[in-house]
Amino acid sequence: MVTATVYLSRRGTPDWLAESALSFVPDDDRELGVVNLVPERAYQEILGFGGAFTETSAYNYARVTPRSQAAILAALFGPNGLRLNFCRTPIHSSDFSLDEYTYVADGDTTLATFSIDRDRRWILPFLTAAQAVADDLQLFASPWSPPPWMKTNREFNHGGRLDPAYAGVWADYIARYFTEYARAGVSFVGLTVQNEPLAAQTWESCQFTAEEEGRFVRDHLVPALDRAGFAGLKIMIWDHNKERVFERARDTCRVPGVAEHVWGIAFHWYSGDHFDALTLAHEAFPDKPLLLTECSLGASRGEVAPGPHSSWDGLEIKAKEMIGDFNHHTAAVVDWNLVVDEQGGPYHSREAGCKAPIVVDPATGTVSLEPLYYALAHFSRYVRRGARRIGSTTFSPDIQVAAFQNPDRTIVAVLLNAADADTPVTLRLDGQTAPLVLPGHSLATLVIPQ
Repeated sequence: MVTATVYLSRRGTPDWLAESALSFVPDDDRELGVVNLVPERAYQEILGFGGAFTETSAYNYARVTPRSQAAILAALFGPNGLRLNFCRTPIHSSDFSLDEYTYVADGDTTLATFSIDRDRRWILPFLTAAQAVADDLQLFASPWSPPPWMKTNREFNHGGRLDPAYAGVWADYIARYFTEYARAGVSFVGLTVQNEPLAAQTWESCQFTAEEEGRFVRDHLVPALDRAGFAGLKIMIWDHNKERVFERARDTCRVPGVAEHVWGIAFHWYSGDHFDALTLAHEAFPDKPLLLTECSLGASRGEVAPGPHSSWDGLEIKAKEMIGDFNHHTAAVVDWNLVVDEQGGPYHSREAGCKAPIVVDPATGTVSLEPLYYALAHFSRYVRRGARRIGSTTFSPDIQVAAFQNPDRTIVAVLLNAADADTPVTLRLDGQTAPLVLPGHSLATLVIPQ
């Protein structure tokens, strides 16, 4: 008889990841209320979970006491925390920096003034501290905008485009980022070409058509990375919302000589579910992993809780997203800010603040693990890098499930009950069943030994 461990969180209770046991017995052929787990059907490999080392997050980490810093590191990266292992860094400033900045003086086409000293103040100390705690932390980088003097609109904000006259300089700038970080002891596995290339934001942004993105990769970015010794970096395209992920990947990879350089397809979640768009992209490019590279709760994916703190509603929004994305071939989930303050920042973008897994109050030293933290924990604490999503079926849209098999062959199943009522469920796996009751508005993770 197999005994699984259940970790349960439910709305209205303070008991997160409450642990219990669940025993399997021989299948009695029941038909109603069944959730099937099918390990013989294996799909995408899971690359990891993470968030972004924004300047906002790093500054908030620096503002609290060493004891609170240790708590943050353990909660995010430790073996009893989120175990984050696949994270993002901005290339110079983003909307969640304290202000706009670049690494070079205006007009310096030789990059003689290039310096990451600004990042040494907050981002690098946070990042290197995380590396000491995390198990095999892998990083990828993203630019929000070239320096204003390299753009057609000559400003960081409101979109604009990369001035073709500076395309080579911008590619060398990106490559130089990896060189300087390597000198600081930080290595990367990949990069996205441009954060949200369709958007003209009121903060750092730059627009690329699919064809422009492809030509920049082929003619400038790949040669610059090769010259700098970073030919092995994995290049991810798009890095914007799901509704156009198929067309953008198709049209960028149609540019002659580009597809061979594109390793993965990155996407965000702000325009709605569009899970089937992920399947279209996977079917068109089955060799290129899909990666959710940003999913900040708020604005278009909002909830009822005001300010930086999240609620159960936010947890359900995030859990539904992760289940849907994984069931449509996503290989990694990366949140946005790791740590925000009581105002949801600080930030310079003049937009609404951000919700994050951790909220700190530097005045009191309080470190708050948010409901969003536990939404991620139900997956990231138990699903290991190298796991594969396995087949699963469910009987109701209120009962959602994503299932995985870890490299050690343990099965992990995450089940969300989005209904108001408690719901009896029978798990079925390899000729055995296990009955459990999922409370209304609950999230459960089952870890089933080999």
